[in-house]
Amino acid sequence: MHFNAKETTIKKNLLKVIKFVDGDGIILEDIITKKEIEVRFLGIDAPEIKRCKKLTNDEKELHIPAEFLLQLGYKSLIFIKKKVKIGEICSLIQEEKNLKDKYGRHLGYLVLNNGKVLNEIMVKNGFAKPYNDVYCEMLPKYQELSLQAKSKKKGLYKFVNKF
Repeated sequence: MHFNAKETTIKKNLLKVIKFVDGDGIILEDIITKKEIEVRFLGIDAPEIKRCKKLTNDEKELHIPAEFLLQLGYKSLIFIKKKVKIGEICSLIQEEKNLKDKYGRHLGYLVLNNGKVLNEIMVKNGFAKPYNDVYCEMLPKYQELSLQAKSKKKGLYKFVNKF
């Protein structure tokens, strides 16, 4: 993952995975301060795993039943759990202009201990799509990776053309 030198980023190290929220969210713990951090993966979106307003909106917009969208959401969550384990140490890279979302969750790119970025892995494998509502530095790359995943019917694209 390469960031533009003009873009200011913040890197937080020594974070431990303590809980999975869904296909695009995770709870981390700073191993020094023991403070918990809820993180929403920047630049990506995965289907919901719980009934909520967004699920209802997605169902109407996509013309896909909510129950099926929930199943897709669980497929994304299962994929994440195969890529990162509870207790694993990782880093978080944040863009200074996108530190938190409207719900107070930290936004960022989760860098695994092998140096790969989970956000990118999710999109590349078709288990998340680019989140176009908020611009982030990696959005153009995620859009390209998503098109490739869709054309190769990877991940969730095995079941649907859009999610």
